[in-house]
Amino acid sequence: MATVSAQKSSKSLLEIFNTTRERTLEIVQTLEKDDFGVQSAFYTSPPKWHIGHVSWLYEVVMSKTNPNYQFYSKEFSEYLNSYYQQFGTPHDKGKRGIASRPTVDQILEYFETINTRVREFINFGVDEKAKYLLTMAFHHECQHQELLTYDLQHLLADVYKPVKKIPRPQASQVEQKSISIKGGLYSMGYNGTDYSYDIELPEHKVYLNDYKIDVYPITNGQYLKFIEDGGYENFKFWLSDGWEKVKENNWKAPMYWVKEDQWYVQDFLGKREINPNEPVCHVSFYEAAAYSKWAGKRLPSEAEWEKACCWNEERQEKTIFPWGDEEPKETQANLLESHFWAQAEIGSYPAGKSPAGCQQMIGDIWEWTSSEFTGYPGFRTGFDEYNDKWFTNQKVLRGGSFGTPKMSIRGSYRNFFRLDERWLFSGFRCAEDI
Repeated sequence: MATVSAQKSSKSLLEIFNTTRERTLEIVQTLEKDDFGVQSAFYTSPPKWHIGHVSWLYEVVMSKTNPNYQFYSKEFSEYLNSYYQQFGTPHDKGKRGIASRPTVDQILEYFETINTRVREFINFGVDEKAKYLLTMAFHHECQHQELLTYDLQHLLADVYKPVKKIPRPQASQVEQKSISIKGGLYSMGYNGTDYSYDIELPEHKVYLNDYKIDVYPITNGQYLKFIEDGGYENFKFWLSDGWEKVKENNWKAPMYWVKEDQWYVQDFLGKREINPNEPVCHVSFYEAAAYSKWAGKRLPSEAEWEKACCWNEERQEKTIFPWGDEEPKETQANLLESHFWAQAEIGSYPAGKSPAGCQQMIGDIWEWTSSEFTGYPGFRTGFDEYNDKWFTNQKVLRGGSFGTPKMSIRGSYRNFFRLDERWLFSGFRCAEDI
């Protein structure tokens, strides 16, 4: 018989599992059946693949803790494996959309079958290893919920009708400015006691010079000035690889921007005029770096970003979020549960500001940093082939977006993408030396 402590732990795991699975189904609830199998670009995935893959990872977890576990189907495992070589040769990512089998109905049936297996697994009682792996799987599903929103915007834009949609708050006009941050030794990385990814650990000291950082992310209005000043025509602002991408892809503006009589954006909210007060979104690292150089500034390192987000100089303490250690409230950040389906105007979340005075560091848009994605000193993997296999040719982003579930974001969370990717909800803020 499980102890009272184990029963409480299992109940908590079960509640988190159920909530997470319900959120995945809610995202796809209004899709037409034909939508589930479509892959609109080689870097996206069909909705049916996402909901199948997150289910398959629970099978991986159960197989890691039970050597006698039998996977549901070899065919399903081959299709739903993303990149785990230890489980066989993964299906070609760029061809996920041309696989008619498993069918949508089969994937949905599989989703429910795995739900039953995981609930039985949890109710039977789990040890600390299983608890850690299950929690990792919950957070993994949150990651794919966000990836699914990227893919749905690319596939459907405003044709997608979410179950719940709330008008965004109207912010008062605010002035973009920068603030000074004192340098010195800073302990970087996750310092809490709850779950974090292995790439957020261990907490370690870094030395920073004094620097300045923007209070708000760079806005559409600011970025438009870069475009109008010939930013996409002048190689001087661009890294060499970035300039090649500009020419190769004929970039003229952020992804989803279109120029007619004026600039418009086509996103979840429809085709609309560019709002100058929204954080610019759907820019690559190359574009963020080019703008920063044009503006006479630079991108912050992830250590500079984290200190501006979480460090209280007066109290000499670091918190999990800008506002403290409590999970995000609706008044503090624009995350998936806000149901806005777009970034909010700058100045919309004064209650979420950091002790240093920076705002909207959690939610709205992921923010590119100048830092290469690699393990911290003393890094130890928590799960083979999950994060550490990507320690090359990627840049770190911080802060989360309007597509990030609130349970999966922290000030120390490190996202990472390739330098030319921009279908994600990505923007940036600038820094400069003092």
